[in-house]
Amino acid sequence: MRVFVAGGTGVLGRRLVPQLIARGHEVTATTSGPANLDVIRRMGAEAVVMDGLDAASVGEAVAAAQPDTIVHQMTSIGGKPDMKHFDRWFATTNRLRTEGTDHLLAAAEATGVAHFVAQSYASWNGIRTGGWVKTEEDPLDLHDGTAAQQSMEAIRYVEEVVSKVGGAILRYGWLYGPGAIDSLVGPVRRRQFPLVGDGAGYSSWVHLEDAASATVLAVEHQASGVFNIVDDEPAPANEWLPFLAECVGARRPMKVPVWLARPLGGEVAVRVMTEGRGFSNAKTKREFGWKPSYPSWRQGFREELA
Repeated sequence: MRVFVAGGTGVLGRRLVPQLIARGHEVTATTSGPANLDVIRRMGAEAVVMDGLDAASVGEAVAAAQPDTIVHQMTSIGGKPDMKHFDRWFATTNRLRTEGTDHLLAAAEATGVAHFVAQSYASWNGIRTGGWVKTEEDPLDLHDGTAAQQSMEAIRYVEEVVSKVGGAILRYGWLYGPGAIDSLVGPVRRRQFPLVGDGAGYSSWVHLEDAASATVLAVEHQASGVFNIVDDEPAPANEWLPFLAECVGARRPMKVPVWLARPLGGEVAVRVMTEGRGFSNAKTKREFGWKPSYPSWRQGFREELA
């Protein structure tokens, strides 16, 4: 199968491209600048420079590749985590999830691409009512009135437009593995990432390699619909954060009351730590036959972050 990976040099793209090639697929992968062309070629894929926010650039790249499937992995998440100004932190990624998705879908229609797979998100953003663990049937929380609202609306947009064309929406949990959470580990080591309130809010995690393997299966199954790509153990912050600190050799995180965390870290951080909802992977395991090699973040943190 010919697979076009938009965003082939991101932390997930660098795991996905080799896995696709190892399974016998012909891969064209994109990068936003020429500096990473050799990175893609060394992985064994055809490399192309593409501006995901430029319709002509996207159209030309897809037309030249003539893929059977497009996999949308374009993001632009970098720098220091900024939960208080989430909208600024994710500003370019939000555009890639809206404008970039539109450009890829238009190119897919113009060239007759039969299948489309897009990245979504499912870590702590399940609807904040009912139980702590959500399925694909449960709505995502838009976090109205917070700095995360624009990002949550961009995620909803991706899911809506990709669903309309019968594509697959992969809701990845909080990605970890080499290069994925360096920006989190640093503050944890410096005790600058505190536990807020009771820390009862849940998150779901997934190792990069497992996220990539699930994506390969979505491509090969020509999947349609929404799938949670998370490990087997959604967990509250009061469990995963102290364990992460232990794995990186840091002291236990400080505890900060909600009333103080809200002006310092913002409403989003408070909700993640105290009200977040995690996700179930039962549908993905059932329909793809997927079995994560890191079934728990406990094993993954210990092996990857020690």
